[in-house]
Amino acid sequence: MRKFKPKETRKGGPEGRIQEDIIIMLRAKEWFVKPTHGNMYQSGMPDLFVCHRRYGQRWVEVKCPTGSSFTPAQLEDFPLFCANGSGVWILVAATEAEYDKLFKSPNWYQYLPMMTRTKGEGG
Repeated sequence: MRKFKPKETRKGGPEGRIQEDIIIMLRAKEWFVKPTHGNMYQSGMPDLFVCHRRYGQRWVEVKCPTGSSFTPAQLEDFPLFCANGSGVWILVAATEAEYDKLFKSPNWYQYLPMMTRTKGEGG
């Protein structure tokens, strides 16, 4: 079996630590978790593709509870994912309350008011 190099060691920072915790939680609950690379060829992609034999598949974007923003590519692509039958779920922690979001409708759009400004914009 291949060793998974946690995103924290690739990306670092609080979001990387949250993502690592979410991956650990999902794997403990028997989800297959495949992190995306986040390179220039995958701009607009959610952070994780996850699937479970009983619950199906999900695209998961990991954000910090505060201070996060969507990239321009995410703002363009997330609506297209959803319009074409693949939802995007935002998770901000490895908690049961966040986990429960995976069993509700995709929630990425609920984060638009607080995350539409890209980093570096004022106001």
